[in-house]
Amino acid sequence: MDIPTPIPAQPTRFLDKVRSFIRLRGMAYKTEKTYLFWIKRFIRFHGLQHPEAMGSAEVEAFLSHLVLQANASVSTQRVALNALVFLYREFLSQPLDDLKFEQSRKPAKLPTVFSAEEASSVIRNLSGDYRLVAMLLYGSGLRINEALRLRVKDVDFDMQQLIVRSGKGGFGVRSPVDESF
Repeated sequence: MDIPTPIPAQPTRFLDKVRSFIRLRGMAYKTEKTYLFWIKRFIRFHGLQHPEAMGSAEVEAFLSHLVLQANASVSTQRVALNALVFLYREFLSQPLDDLKFEQSRKPAKLPTVFSAEEASSVIRNLSGDYRLVAMLLYGSGLRINEALRLRVKDVDFDMQQLIVRSGKGGFGVRSPVDESF
């Protein structure tokens, strides 16, 4: 399990300030890690210049570099763009101008997924807690962390609903869709 990096009460380092800002906004820890990764990579790409000393031109150069030299996919470039837009617009309060950069044309790969029969076969060969979690994931569309955080009081058998707490996008209720197991 990931443990968030400790931050000083009064952060002085730039990245600690960004980390603190993200946590105060209640963003997911995975988002924090991803954004900080791309912010660090952007800073390194520009020879350790401080982001306040850079702007749209440097962001455009970095995003174009990801496609032209690093062969990044559309989604990778989009995540980097989101991290930098967040950094400039939200944290530094310096919205970026209309960005013009080389966009990735790398075709998106379709994920390989189980058919219903394959999923049923896998689940039938599991037992105990593993089977229960697999059935919840498949039958309700829960994410792994959402399933692992479920508590007994989150399961409503009468209404056939699950209460999802701290899920992506906030609080929600899900109804299982497949009871064939």
